Amino acid sequence: MNLYLVIDTDWGVMAGQRATKLLLRGRLTTFRRRCGKAGCRCATGEPHESPALRYTEGGRSKLVTLAEADVAEVGEALARYEQEKAELDQAAEAGLAALQQRLTARRAGGQA
Repeated sequence: MNLYLVIDTDWGVMAGQRATKLLLRGRLTTFRRRCGKAGCRCATGEPHESPALRYTEGGRSKLVTLAEADVAEVGEALARYEQEKAELDQAAEAGLAALQQRLTARRAGGQA
C-alpha cells in the first residue's frame, strides 16, 4: 500500500517519504473567472476557464489552478487516492469485525 505523499511546488516528493506514486485528495473542477479588463471578451461574454483541483484543508476550501497538461496526472492521482482510501476502509472494517468477534468469544467464555 502506498503512503500518502506530501508534494512540493515542483511536484516532487519531499524528503523522507517512501511511496512512489502521487496521491491527491479533492476533485477536478473548472475554475471560471473574469479578469477585470474592460476590453476583454469576459467583460460581456463567457468568463475565462481553466482546470483546477479543489480540496479542503483545515475546514477551508482551497483551489489549485492547473495547466491542461497536468489534468491527466491529477486525475490519476485522485483515482489512486480513492482506491487507497477504499482499501484502508476495508481493512479497518475487517479489523473492527475481528475485534468484535474476539470480544464476543471472550464474553461467551466467561472472561471479563
